[in-house]
Amino acid sequence: MQRWKLMSLSAAAAMALAACSSTPSSTPAAPAAGSTAPAMNASANDKTLQAYHWDLERAEDQSGRPLPAFTALAPKKVLRLGFSGDAKTAHRVSIGNLCNVMGAGYQLDGDKISITNPIGTMMACEPPLMQLEQAVSAQITRAESLRISQDNNTPRLTLQFNDGSRWLLKSVPTNETKYGGAGETMFYEVGPQTKPCNHGVAKGVQCLQVRELRYDSNGRKTVAGDWQHFYGNIEGYQHEPGYSNVLRVKRYTIANPPADASRYAYVLDMTVETAKAP
Repeated sequence: MQRWKLMSLSAAAAMALAACSSTPSSTPAAPAAGSTAPAMNASANDKTLQAYHWDLERAEDQSGRPLPAFTALAPKKVLRLGFSGDAKTAHRVSIGNLCNVMGAGYQLDGDKISITNPIGTMMACEPPLMQLEQAVSAQITRAESLRISQDNNTPRLTLQFNDGSRWLLKSVPTNETKYGGAGETMFYEVGPQTKPCNHGVAKGVQCLQVRELRYDSNGRKTVAGDWQHFYGNIEGYQHEPGYSNVLRVKRYTIANPPADASRYAYVLDMTVETAKAP
């Protein structure tokens, strides 16, 4: 199995990464069930676009026939779009769940959309995934309009292309939308071995061993806490025994956590460093 790592990212770079979070726009209220949603202007469209991830469910040609080239690897690989940007930062669309990390610029004008200059990393993958990526990269810049509708108060996105084809995408709330606010960026070092938990309902379960890290104004990394059991999960992180990791994590406050549960949710933002234990 090939193992990909982000190795030895400098502390200064990590500090810069920590400053890259932004507060998401709020989601506009959905219309009542059975009502017809009014046409939204570019600002309202943009707020909804940025409040969700958008997963491709179906691709159709101009006659409504399926275009299987874009969904051939589902459900294992489902194309996901994510939108970001505001008055101060460039508007970007991320194109995920492909071989490479890809992104492009986008602009809205009412229900018109233009997507330009897709770029990505240059990693090689299995031929079917590469073929999917090439098809998506060629198609995405043909986008010319969008429509956001409501299905049982759940937004759905139709992306129309200038060749008459279209993508139908379902919404998945971003973490900011799910938890009702921006997460706090934190850095944790995860030790190479787990240990039995010794508290409450988690007693006897294997706990990650973590300690908090901080960076000063000069980018120097310091240890901010002792090693301790980590009760709960870091969403998106899969621990491999024998390897230590420095993680950039988003911590979200849960409004009404269940009894005996943490009031925080932790989501992996980035693996900063990986090292094999001696």
